Amino acid sequence: MWIQIVLIVGVVAIGAVFMRRTGADSHLAIRRMLYGVFVLVAVLSILFPQWLTWVANLVGVGRGTDLLLYALVLMFLVFVYTQSRRNAAQQRSITLLARKLALLQAEQAGTQSADAASGTPSDKA
Repeated sequence: MWIQIVLIVGVVAIGAVFMRRTGADSHLAIRRMLYGVFVLVAVLSILFPQWLTWVANLVGVGRGTDLLLYALVLMFLVFVYTQSRRNAAQQRSITLLARKLALLQAEQAGTQSADAASGTPSDKA
């Protein structure tokens, strides 16, 4: 019985951390609803483990723990995919920013060298 209390407190605490506002979240309401559903299902699975076995049998899996493992593998693969997409987008952004910075620095260096050649004092000292 005490392990159920520890697990429920852990699931609720982690759910609360995931549902807090970070300011950079897009689609925050949908994420909060999904986290809330996840916390509810997790708490119900902890309180009533036979429920998970019943759901597993309903979908054709032998045990509830097997269903949980399959769901976790699926979620892990989704996470890896989304992280790789996010990483690729971030790399493209960094590349574009580096190119723009290099062009601005080259333009600034060209302006300063042209000013020095003509004898015109530069604005920047």
